[in-house]
Amino acid sequence: MTMSGGAMAPLLLPLRDSAHRNRSTWMQYCPLCLAADEAPYFRRQWRLASRVSCFAHGCGLRDRCPACRAGIATFDQGEFVPQHFCARCGFDLRAAPKASVKATARRLERAIADICMVESVKGSAKTSDAVSRVLRTPAAANIRSGRTLTNLSTAARVGCFEALAAKPLDWLVNDMDGADAYRRWMIVAAGGHEALIARFADFLEGHKGAPRSKRTPGMCADRSELFGAYLRVMHSDGARASAKGSCGSSTRHSKSVI
Repeated sequence: MTMSGGAMAPLLLPLRDSAHRNRSTWMQYCPLCLAADEAPYFRRQWRLASRVSCFAHGCGLRDRCPACRAGIATFDQGEFVPQHFCARCGFDLRAAPKASVKATARRLERAIADICMVESVKGSAKTSDAVSRVLRTPAAANIRSGRTLTNLSTAARVGCFEALAAKPLDWLVNDMDGADAYRRWMIVAAGGHEALIARFADFLEGHKGAPRSKRTPGMCADRSELFGAYLRVMHSDGARASAKGSCGSSTRHSKSVI
């Protein structure tokens, strides 16, 4: 309830009096997290529509009581009881069955979360762009509901992320300049910002002090290496074009002086 402002606010799941089967509810939860807590509590990140799985346990989040199918509304208790009990039927949410999410969808979900986190440090404008694109992911995934991500149930959002994971990521980088698009591609290709940093550190460690003659290229290059090579070529072409233009203008100037 403290996540009322900031650039990520548009991704908050809306509060509803009654939740239709295909509509979103106010709160999600991971049964394994609640079971592991000494005093079970709901995480703030579970309120984000962009979250469909638990990063700690690798399982899918749930947004309904498996016993009565009611939405989770911890504030609507008739009695003073622990919040991990369903407000409608009293079911212990810690006993909810484990939900599964494909690894490709969880990888994309983590990358999207990291992109929003990294860009929130750089400025709200970039964060707003990332958030707006995430909200429109149902259209990018060709889900015909015509709704934004915050209006879909957790099950529908899982399907959305699984569909997106099998598609090109044009929806995430269209109409962006090269540097920002490149950063997003790199984070997605690595499976998250921390994974990208770890890969970069391993690369530096593996090539530290190695003679150039012993560096033989592998038969296959991963996506991040291809993007890096492309970016270096583009920079070098631009630098040569700039130098050529500068040289030409200097020659013309010399001739005019003579």
